[in-house]
Amino acid sequence: MLKIQDIRELIKAIDQSSIEEFKYEQDGTKITMRKERKMIEQVQQVVQQAPISIPQQVVTTVQPQVENIVEKEVKQETPAVKPTNLHKITSPMVGTFYSSPSPDSAPYIKVGDQVKSDSVVCIVEAMKLMNEIEAEIKGEIVEILVENGQLVEYGQELFLVKPE
Repeated sequence: MLKIQDIRELIKAIDQSSIEEFKYEQDGTKITMRKERKMIEQVQQVVQQAPISIPQQVVTTVQPQVENIVEKEVKQETPAVKPTNLHKITSPMVGTFYSSPSPDSAPYIKVGDQVKSDSVVCIVEAMKLMNEIEAEIKGEIVEILVENGQLVEYGQELFLVKPE
């Protein structure tokens, strides 16, 4: 039987590797882990790693379109400056992040919502137990840092809150 520490180490190892899916089975215990790679992140990495060289004749014929595309990419790649006084809501355990109480329900919160210290902001499922996570502070949700259904680590930042 795997211990929780072994599972945590396994999650970290798979997260840092190029493996996209991992299955483990022993004595009736089954573990399946999958990583979702976003195409946008991969494209941005390629754009950052290799400069694009366009022949001059192509540049003159499609210049307006290329400029528009490059402007959009630069706007997307430029990170926004975040205020330093933001409170970080972190995961108290390893598990799966859920933004709503059920798949059909609306999310607990959205960016721009006001929360109180006892407001439920999400659920982290760990070992078939649904753990409601509270905001711990009164303020406005500035950013949601994880996707619905994503595996989260202990101490991983889930939300940024601008305190009141």
